[in-house]
Amino acid sequence: MKNSDIGAYLLALLIFATFTCYLDARLQGCQPSGKIRGVKPPPGQCNPENDSDCCKQGKTYTTYTCSPPVTGNTKAVLTLNSFQKGGDGGGPSECDNQYHSDDTPVVALSTGWYSGGDRCLNYITISANGRSVKAKVVDECDSTMGCDDEHDYQPPCPNNIVDASKAVWEALGIPEGDWGDYDITWSDA
Repeated sequence: MKNSDIGAYLLALLIFATFTCYLDARLQGCQPSGKIRGVKPPPGQCNPENDSDCCKQGKTYTTYTCSPPVTGNTKAVLTLNSFQKGGDGGGPSECDNQYHSDDTPVVALSTGWYSGGDRCLNYITISANGRSVKAKVVDECDSTMGCDDEHDYQPPCPNNIVDASKAVWEALGIPEGDWGDYDITWSDA
């Protein structure tokens, strides 16, 4: 075997080993914790405002007790939520048992990032579309449960969600036609 062949082989082996270790660490850091089976919402239940999904009878939904590691630039998906009374967010916010105006920049974080309420009433910085906005954490987007009355018959949240009020979307300058699911980064403020 030529020296150049050995070098190329070792380089490929090193890249493969690094990728495998990275992938293995990510999987160990946040694997699904279980599954729940969807039930059909009773008539008049499950508020589909802001394109919220309603559980489907018999469909299996993945649950998580964790979220990806938080960094200075954590990748996430921004979703739209109404924290107002009667909005698709359901009941009052978990952190302060209050409703919040859609004109106030507030968010709910996936279960792992919510961290049992450790981020409650603290601010995070959300960046997208060349802009940033600070928003207050007021709720959990539950990744462990769903498809029941307490969760407005909506499926569990994925583990990488920042569920935001309209004020956050507006501050980021995202055109209304793009509201729904939007790739962002966030960090603790």
